[in-house]
Amino acid sequence: MPELPEVETTRRGLEPLLVNQRIRTAIVRNRALRLPVPRTLPRLLAGATIAGIARRGKYLLFDCGAGTLILHLGMSGRLWVVNSATPPEPHDHFDLVFENGTVVRLRDPRRFGLVLWQKGDPLRHPLLANIGPEPFSEAFDGAWLHRITRNRSAAIKQVLMDSHVVAGVGNIYANEALFRAGIRPARAANRIGLKRCELLAVKIRETLELAIGAGGSSLRDYVGSDGLAGNFQSQFMVYDRAGQPCRRCGTPIREIRQGQRSTFYCPSCQRR
Repeated sequence: MPELPEVETTRRGLEPLLVNQRIRTAIVRNRALRLPVPRTLPRLLAGATIAGIARRGKYLLFDCGAGTLILHLGMSGRLWVVNSATPPEPHDHFDLVFENGTVVRLRDPRRFGLVLWQKGDPLRHPLLANIGPEPFSEAFDGAWLHRITRNRSAAIKQVLMDSHVVAGVGNIYANEALFRAGIRPARAANRIGLKRCELLAVKIRETLELAIGAGGSSLRDYVGSDGLAGNFQSQFMVYDRAGQPCRRCGTPIREIRQGQRSTFYCPSCQRR
């Protein structure tokens, strides 16, 4: 699933191309995504001008003046710019067509993505209203992480993937941040003290910053809005490296299952 760095990379790629551009039409080829695409969406979008593109967690928010187009890439989605003459393929479910000829296309083979409309404040949408603080915001720090984990006995990796705790952190970056903080993924969240929570908050931000700088991680079919693959996967310290030597100490990386997801860690560098 695209996580915060992949979504932010997409946002940064689209912003200079779309802001202040007028929408000619929207083409919906398949409404049956995770939630149905609103039938009225083409009418609502026609003639609107994109005032800005924001991100909240893993959601992209296109400010259209009278309302906000909300997009989520789901498990396998990609949002990219194509030539207006490019024919759609079977999994190309949605096009945003601009008067200058730019076309932004959503391709989502697994159809877990979302294309929604919110009138008024987009952050009041039920899917966004209860998301936790952005990892780059002042609201997210070690004190917040320590406070919100005091009554959580679940493994810290699982807690970090809870969007109510911190926005946008999924499996890849939870693995990587925990390695950088020297914390074992299975450790109970409420057994991590304030100092280590402060370190973990710093390492979450550092990991995400590095990933954004590398254009995200291209696993399976993710590419950015320009069609180019990200390359942060070449910098993975533990993720998807089971059996390979730790880049720091040489100990073989281990893999376990947590919540039906693969977890990777170094048993020497992440002792507690």
